[in-house]
Amino acid sequence: MEPTTGAPVDAVPRRVPVRQQSRLQREGRSDGDTPDDVAAFWAPIEEVHWDGTPVREDPAPSGDRGFRPVGRPAPSRTAPPPDPLPGLAALVTLSLVAAFFAWVSAGPFWLAVGHARVGTVVLDGCTGDGLTQRCRGTFTADDGRFIAHGVRVSGVPAGEKASGTSVPARMTGPDAGTAYADTGVGRHLLWLPGLLVVLACTAGIVRWTGSARLPGRRHRRWAVTAAIAGPVLITVGFLAFAW
Repeated sequence: MEPTTGAPVDAVPRRVPVRQQSRLQREGRSDGDTPDDVAAFWAPIEEVHWDGTPVREDPAPSGDRGFRPVGRPAPSRTAPPPDPLPGLAALVTLSLVAAFFAWVSAGPFWLAVGHARVGTVVLDGCTGDGLTQRCRGTFTADDGRFIAHGVRVSGVPAGEKASGTSVPARMTGPDAGTAYADTGVGRHLLWLPGLLVVLACTAGIVRWTGSARLPGRRHRRWAVTAAIAGPVLITVGFLAFAW
């Protein structure tokens, strides 16, 4: 049997004629009007089909013609806008924390830079010990300008907590509610950690609200400025109140 057509070997010719298309045929002549000068080309049986038409090579697969797999498109460099709910929660929480530490640090800051009224406080009594110690007393300015009753007293030495004890102290003014008996480095420890916490809250607001990830340089600049301005204005307000 012949492997190409499946016919007996003796029944299949070894060559078959393949007509070449001539110029007259391209101009519209029918097969019956083909002139005699059209030559016939006898091709091997392996190169033609059973009806005499030439076998054409199949086009090469796309992989043989330099096909390159299409990769995923490069991700956009612009980050998507952040989810507003976590950012809003972080803004409110960190703003409250910054306000608290700005409030407790405002008075000690003015005392550390020299804005204070020097005087003496007479203790009414103390409760607790260490960080939980709470003392109250009556402060009298050395220049006799004012007397403040029932003020909180900070930094009372451990051996001078008895009621009626007089302790040197300072206050920012008659409207202040706290008299500070701290001396030396201790006076700076009352305001410096608090303001550092305010700075940390400011950085947290910038980070967790996504202000630095907004698309567009101008939008990022305004968002970061607003995030920093909030804690700064809160701190300035408490400093002005404690003056």
